[in-house]
Amino acid sequence: MPSKTKKVTLAILFGVLIFLSKVLMPFPLDKMFIVLHALLLVLGNLILGRLGATYVATVGGVLTAIWKTAFGLFSFTIALIYGLLVDSFIMLFKINPAEDHKITTRLVAATTISTAILGLLGFYTTVFVFKLIQRNTILEVTMLVVGSLNGAVAGYSASILWKKYLKKHSI
Repeated sequence: MPSKTKKVTLAILFGVLIFLSKVLMPFPLDKMFIVLHALLLVLGNLILGRLGATYVATVGGVLTAIWKTAFGLFSFTIALIYGLLVDSFIMLFKINPAEDHKITTRLVAATTISTAILGLLGFYTTVFVFKLIQRNTILEVTMLVVGSLNGAVAGYSASILWKKYLKKHSI
């Protein structure tokens, strides 16, 4: 299988897994426990290269938009922004998975920051733009803390998976 075909297949596979994790988990847990989502985006970037997380997020976002048609555009936009944030922070922190021996700290930071920004953006859009829920400080803090912890766990897990299993088998 050519390299380009492998990359497209992997982006689709990761995107489908993200979609399934979002659809099978009830609200609001699907918004707080996004460790699998974040992990697959980071691995998408590490394996597929620059904009890998965006490709994966696009697939997941399209599927989610089709599934949740009432907020399809919002779901797709949030997914796309998340992929772009992950790719941007990995690029900003100059993470080079092929050469970087101190990848763990940078991946944890990139994923945590991306997840926190996206969580706040999604929450405030839901509260102030769509007015679907009332403002709740306890919920805001809980989502920020739990979401950030999910991002940190995802970054750490991606680092371990990359170092132990995936680095030698990259596409």
